[in-house]
Amino acid sequence: MKRILSMFLLGVPLALAAQNPVVRDQFTADPTARVFNNKVYLFPSHDITPPEGQRQDWFCMADYHVFSSENLTDWQDHGMIVSQQTVPWGNPTGYSMWAPDCVFKDGRYYFFFPNAPKEGRGFAIGVATADRPEGPYTCEPEPIKGVSGIDPCVLVDNDGQAYIYWSGMGIRGAKLKSNMKELDGELQEIKMPRREGMPEMPPMKVGGQEMKGLPDGFKEGPFAFRRGDWYYLTFPWVRGDTSNGANPTETLAYAMSKSPLGPWDFKGIIMAEHANSCWTNHHSLVEYKGQWYLFYHHNDLSPRDDKRRSVCIDKVAFNADGTIQEVHPTLRGVGINQATERIEIDRYSSASAGVTTDNHPSDSTRQLKPYTPLGLHATLPAKGSWIRYNDVDFSSLADAYVVVSAKASDNTSFCIREKSATGRVIAKFEMTVKSQQGPFRRDMSNQWLTLTSPLEYTPQGTTDLVVTCEGEGVSIDWVQFKNRPKYFSASTATAAKPDDAGFIRRWMLLEPIKQDIRSNIVFTNTYLRDVFTKTWFKNQLTVLPKDKQKVKVDKQTLAWHALDSENYNVKLFRFAERYGDQTYGSLFWAVTVIDSPCDYDNVRLAAGSNGASMWWLNGEEVLLLEGDRRMVEDDGMSQRISLKKGTNVLRCAVINGPGLSDFCVRFLDENLKPITNLSVR
Repeated sequence: MKRILSMFLLGVPLALAAQNPVVRDQFTADPTARVFNNKVYLFPSHDITPPEGQRQDWFCMADYHVFSSENLTDWQDHGMIVSQQTVPWGNPTGYSMWAPDCVFKDGRYYFFFPNAPKEGRGFAIGVATADRPEGPYTCEPEPIKGVSGIDPCVLVDNDGQAYIYWSGMGIRGAKLKSNMKELDGELQEIKMPRREGMPEMPPMKVGGQEMKGLPDGFKEGPFAFRRGDWYYLTFPWVRGDTSNGANPTETLAYAMSKSPLGPWDFKGIIMAEHANSCWTNHHSLVEYKGQWYLFYHHNDLSPRDDKRRSVCIDKVAFNADGTIQEVHPTLRGVGINQATERIEIDRYSSASAGVTTDNHPSDSTRQLKPYTPLGLHATLPAKGSWIRYNDVDFSSLADAYVVVSAKASDNTSFCIREKSATGRVIAKFEMTVKSQQGPFRRDMSNQWLTLTSPLEYTPQGTTDLVVTCEGEGVSIDWVQFKNRPKYFSASTATAAKPDDAGFIRRWMLLEPIKQDIRSNIVFTNTYLRDVFTKTWFKNQLTVLPKDKQKVKVDKQTLAWHALDSENYNVKLFRFAERYGDQTYGSLFWAVTVIDSPCDYDNVRLAAGSNGASMWWLNGEEVLLLEGDRRMVEDDGMSQRISLKKGTNVLRCAVINGPGLSDFCVRFLDENLKPITNLSVR
C-alpha cells in the first residue's frame, strides 16, 4: 500500500503538488511531523465519512497512516500502521483515534495514540513500537496508566529524558520512564466532577501535573518542543467568548519556559482562527534543513464539512528573543515547484492589499465531492497590485518561454518578476488591440485566455515569482514555463557537413527585420523583388558576418548569430522567438560559406520556404520562391549552376507575415542526387 501522492483525485493536474493541502487522496488531520533518517515523517489522524450508525456530524477516525517526504512536496503513503481493530485494549468500534505522536529513542520508534477503551468512559493513551518509522508497529497490551485524555505529545530532551503531555482536565505533563511506556512518578487520586444527568463517577488515579501559566479557556492538542535553551508548549486554544451557547473556533497558541514542565509564560498566537470558521486546528512544529515549519489542518478539501480535514504546511520564523512570529495560512504552502510545472500562482504566498481570490465560474455552483478543492483565480485590482509565489526552481530551463492563463481588458499589461514587485522582469504581457495579430490571438477582451511570451530574463536556481499589475486590473490563474525543443545549437570552430540528405544546417542568421504584412497574398514577383533588392543594411550581398556582429536596420539594431540547425529545415520562427522582437511579419537574412572539394557543374540549388524567399550563390540570384508558400523540400529548383572548387557563399532572404517561417536547402548533382561532401563554415 505505497503510493506517491502528487495529484488530486478525479484527474486534477499533477502540477498542484507543493501546495496546500499536502495529502489529497484522503482526509488527514492533527498532524505531527518528525524528522527521522533525513526525511520528514507525518503522523496524522485519519478523518473518514462516518459509517451508518455513527453520528454523521462528528469526528470519525478508525486508523492511522504514516507518510514521508524528502522535499515536502511529494508525500509517500506507507499505509495503515495502527487500526482500532488491532488495539488490544481499545474499542474496535469507537472511531476515536485522535491526534497521535511518534518519537525515536534508544533504537526504537514509539507511537503514542489515544483511543476509547473497551470498558469504561473517556479516553486512554496507548503505545505501539517499531524498528522503522514506517512500521510495522506492535501495540502494547495495555494503555499508559495514569494518563486519561487525548492528543499525546512526547518530548525527548537533549539528555535523553522523555516527557509526555496530553489533554485531560486541562493540559498535563509528566516524565516517562526509560521504557517509554510508564509515567515516572506517583499517581494521584482525583475525584471526577459529576456531569448533569449522569451518575457520580468513581475517583481516578492520574499522573503528572497540570501545566501552569496557560491562559483560561478551552485548550487541547499540546505539542512541546525545544529550541536552544527554550521549551515551547503549543496548543489549540479557544480565546473567544463561549457564553450563551457561543462556539468560537480554535487558534494555535504557545507559551515558553526554561523547564520542560514549566511554569509557562504565555506568549500569544501562532495562527489565528481560520477565516472560514473551521472549528478546530491542531499542529506540530519541526525544523528541517535549517527551516522551521508549522504543520496544521484545515478543511480545504471539504469546505462544507469541518469534521473532515486536511494537513497543510507553512513556514515559521522566530524573533531574536525566541518568540514565534504569527503564521498566516496560505494555499501556496511549502516545497519547491519546478518552473516547468503548471504553477497555480493564484495559490500565492503573499499579496498586496486588495488582491482577492475567487472560484472559477464553472466551480462556483457545483456540488462538492470529497478531496476536490475549488478552482481559484487571483485578481490584481489595479496598477501596483502584486502577488508573490515562493520557491520556484528554474534549473531545468534552457531555451524557454512562458504561458499564462489570464483575464483582462484591452490596454492592460502585467509582468512576471523575480523576488519582488520591483524585481527584474522575467516576462511582460501587453494586453492591447495589437495583440490580435500576435501570439496572444485574442478573440475578445475580458475573457480567459492562454497567453504566451518570450522571456526577457531567465532566473537561476530557486527563486520567488511575483506577478505585478502594470495597468488596469488583471486576473491570473496559472503560469507555466516551457522549454522549446532544441532547434539550434551554437556553431563550433570545426567545419560542418551537410546531413545525409544533403541539407545545409549551418548558418549565420540575422535577427528578424520587422515588416508590416497583413496577408501573404501580396507576395508577387514585383513586390518580392522590391523587398529583396532593397538595401536594408550595408553590404548586404557581400558581407561575411561574424557571430554577434551588430548591424543597424532603420530603428532596429540587430545581431548575427552563428547557429547549427537541429532540423533539416531551419526554423526561423523559433529563431525569432528567442532572438527577435517579433515572430510574425518578419524579413530574415541568412548566409553560409561552403567549401567544395572540386568543381561541380550542372548542379541545381533545391530549396523550400514557409513564406517567399530569394537565393543568391556567389553574389548571383539563382532562385525566387514567390507567393504564399508552405515549406516543402525541393519546392523550387534553380537552373543549372556551378559550384566552384574552394569557397562559395550562399545567401537567402525569407519574408513572411502571420505564418511560421522556415526554410531548407541543398545542392543536387546532375543526376539529382544530394551532394554531401561539402564543408560548411
